[in-house]
Amino acid sequence: MKKLITLLLALAMIFTLAGCAANNETPAEDTPEETTVSVGLAVSTLNNPFFVTLVEGAQAKADELGITLSVADAGDDSAKQANDIEDLISKGIQVLIVNPVDSDAVAPSIESAIEAGIKVIAVDRAVNGVEVSCSIASDNVLGAKLATEFLVEKAGEGAKCAELQGVLGASATVDRGAGFHEIADTKLDVVASQTANFNREEGMSVMEDMLQANPDIVCVFAHNDEMALGALEAIADKGIIVAGFDATDDAVAAVKAGTLAATVAQQPALMGSTAVEKALDLVNGVEVPASVPVEVALITAENAQ
Repeated sequence: MKKLITLLLALAMIFTLAGCAANNETPAEDTPEETTVSVGLAVSTLNNPFFVTLVEGAQAKADELGITLSVADAGDDSAKQANDIEDLISKGIQVLIVNPVDSDAVAPSIESAIEAGIKVIAVDRAVNGVEVSCSIASDNVLGAKLATEFLVEKAGEGAKCAELQGVLGASATVDRGAGFHEIADTKLDVVASQTANFNREEGMSVMEDMLQANPDIVCVFAHNDEMALGALEAIADKGIIVAGFDATDDAVAAVKAGTLAATVAQQPALMGSTAVEKALDLVNGVEVPASVPVEVALITAENAQ
C-alpha cells in the first residue's frame, strides 16, 4: 500500500511540473513581430542646397512617422543613380522616392523597382516613359514664366538675354526651358543658351564665355540659383539683370542685397516631407493622387524681406 501511495505522489508531481512548464511556454504566434516601413530616397545630388533641404524635410518626416529612410546620393551621375537604386531594391525597401539625375536614363531602374513590387514616387523631377505611383513637383513651367516676365519688365522688350540651362535631360531643365522660351522667344532676344549643369562654378565659367561672345547681354535667366550665383561672379559690376530659380538661402540673401534680381521660390522641405507621407499611404494601401503640385512664387526685392 505504501508503495502504491508513493507511486501516486510521484506521478502527481510529474504532472504538476509538466503543467507549470506548459503554462510558462509562450506560443510564437502570440508574439507579434514589429514591422518597420522601409523607404529609399535616391537623390540626384547633395552638392546643391536645394536637394539638401529636400532630404532634410524627408528625414524629419520619416523620424516623426517612425519610418526607416535610406538616402543615396548620385552625385549628378546617372550611372551611379542606377547602382544606387539597385542597392536600395536589394535592401527590401517598400517604396522608392526618386529625384532623377536624368528623367529618361532613370526609367530602366524604375521599371526594375516596380517589377520587384516596390511603389515609386518621383519628386521634383519626373520619370519619363514609366508610370509611377505619384509625382510631387513644383510647377516649373509657371515659375520660369514668372521669372521671364519679370526680366521683360525690368530689361524691356527686345533686350538681349542669355539662358543658363540645367542638366540636359532633367525634367526641371525641360520644363523651365519651356516656360522661359514661351515668353522670351517673343519678347526678348535670346542670344545665348547653354547648360551649366545646375552648378555654381560652371555657371560662372559659362557666363564668362557668353559675355565674351555677347558683351551686350542685358539679362540672364538661370534654371537654378546655383548657376545664377555663379553668373553673378562673372558679371561683377556690369549691371546685368539676373533671375534664378529655387530661392535657396544664398539666393534670397543676394536678392535682399540687391545683386540677384529675382528667384523663384519652391518648397523643397515640403516636397521631401510630402513624399514620405505619400510613401506611408502607399504602404498602408491608401490611394494617393498621381500628381501633387507644390506652389511657387517669385521673390524680388519688394517681397524678399
